[in-house]
Amino acid sequence: MVNRVKIGNDVELKDRLVAINRVTKVTKGGRTFTFAAIVVVGNENGVIGCGLGKAGEVTAAIAKGVEAAKKNLVKVPLLNGTIPHEVAAKFGGARVLVMPASAGTGVVAGGAMRAVLESVGVTDILAKSKGSSNPHNLVKATIAALTSIRDPKTVAQNRGVSLTKVFRG
Repeated sequence: MVNRVKIGNDVELKDRLVAINRVTKVTKGGRTFTFAAIVVVGNENGVIGCGLGKAGEVTAAIAKGVEAAKKNLVKVPLLNGTIPHEVAAKFGGARVLVMPASAGTGVVAGGAMRAVLESVGVTDILAKSKGSSNPHNLVKATIAALTSIRDPKTVAQNRGVSLTKVFRG
């Protein structure tokens, strides 16, 4: 279940560059360089999106990546600066494990995962990357993990339980 989010012009999205890849095409006329940029955008309040841009210049590739990321935004349920429960996900060869952390822990994650988690607005989390370290697959696996998180309020509604009863007792 993926929650697509429509963002108007009034919402501020911040973009983070995850990785740049220089691609060389060799022809009989010489070498041609192009650039591929993986970009993550988020409002640091539960909305995240990723995109890939390819162009002959780095700045154009980043701009295309930002536009692609704005087209596939998803909403992530957050709980006091962390996530409600532990979750694992896989995309391609990349496997990720994301666990909630107590206040003051910070973002304990590396590289591509850190960019995604900071863009979504998580302040305290423990994350582990297993398998492939390919940034593209890591970003997609992290977003898949975050979108598979279940909101405590909807889980309580589905079970027919009131959250006030659960947290008082």
